[in-house]
Amino acid sequence: MKTLKVSIIAVLLIFFVKGTHAQILQTNLNQIELLKQFIGTWKVDIAEDTTCFWEVRLFGSGLEGNIKYVTNGETINEGKQLLGYDESTDKFIDAELIKGKEINIFVLWFISKNKCVIYFYSDISNPERATFKEELEFKTPDLFLETIKINNKPDKTYAFTRIKINE
Repeated sequence: MKTLKVSIIAVLLIFFVKGTHAQILQTNLNQIELLKQFIGTWKVDIAEDTTCFWEVRLFGSGLEGNIKYVTNGETINEGKQLLGYDESTDKFIDAELIKGKEINIFVLWFISKNKCVIYFYSDISNPERATFKEELEFKTPDLFLETIKINNKPDKTYAFTRIKINE
C-alpha cells in the first residue's frame, strides 16, 4: 500500500513538473519575431465572388495593415489595422477599423511557433470565457488557416495565401 502511494505521488510530481515546464517554454516565445510571419500581402476568398487582400508591413515592434474587400474586380470595402506589442502582457493589441463600421480592439499572442490566438480585448483577463475566438495556424510560411470559433465551436475557416513579400 505504501509503495502504491509513493508511486502515485511520483507520477503526480512528474505530471506537474512537465506541465509547469511546458508553461515556462510557452512564455519564452519571442512574440515580436513570430509576428513577423505575417509580413506580406495575403489573399483569402471570403465568399464565392468576394476576395480579401491583407497587406501587412512591419511598424516598429508591431505591424500595420491595409485590408481591401473586392467583389467582381471592384473594391467594396477597405480598412486599416495597427498591431502594437504590449510588454506588460507579452501580447499584441490589435486595433482594426473597417470603413463604415465600428472599430474593434483585439488581443493576439502566439501559443506556439506556428499558432496564435485572437480574442476581443475585453476578454484579455478571462479568454476561456470568450464567446468569440480566432485561431491562426501557419501550415507553411506562405499559408495559414484562420478558424473562427463562436462559443468555442468552429464556425468558419479561411485559408490565407501569401501572394507577395513586403519589404
